[in-house]
Amino acid sequence: MITGPKYKICRRLGSHVFEKCQTQKFSVSEGKRVRSDKRPKQLSDFGAQLLEKQRIRFSYGIAEKQFRNYVDKAIAVKGVPTTEKIYELLESRLDNAVYRMGLAHTRSLARQIVSHGHMVVNGKRTTVPSQHIKKGDVITIREGSRSSVLFAELDKKLKNYTSPSWISFDPTSMEGKVVGIPKGSDPVLNFSAVLQFYSR
Repeated sequence: MITGPKYKICRRLGSHVFEKCQTQKFSVSEGKRVRSDKRPKQLSDFGAQLLEKQRIRFSYGIAEKQFRNYVDKAIAVKGVPTTEKIYELLESRLDNAVYRMGLAHTRSLARQIVSHGHMVVNGKRTTVPSQHIKKGDVITIREGSRSSVLFAELDKKLKNYTSPSWISFDPTSMEGKVVGIPKGSDPVLNFSAVLQFYSR
């Protein structure tokens, strides 16, 4: 997915969209920008909902059509709040799992790691970042990729990292496991606004 200038997108959607914008460098660059005395334009309900949809899309790095498919799948599931199901589907992507295990500091890097064939799911090499993972799946670093600079000194890198409760990773064996289901939602992202946007 082509995103464009990340700083510019972060100014429009918020600094939490990209990890690159959650740095001191971005804060300093924003501090140097000339501020206008004009009052910011009030967003309509549609505008606010569109903005929230874009925030979630860019955060997970997925295209519009793909995101709409996730929303449609979530709506079709009965017995589970739709907002929670959307979150579960997005979090259950393989590239996001690699990111959540701490193997990549950004989702875009995690997507690249998967696309280049560095990951193995249940014994099978995969190059599909959007592959759905489920409870019980075992995710490992491919044998031939373990010496790569991407995975150098993992034990040190992950020493102070805490992965979500639904996934775990052992740097000694270079093996991760999905031990639960992603539940809840991201407090920064408003999934209800997305549903309102698509219900129009």
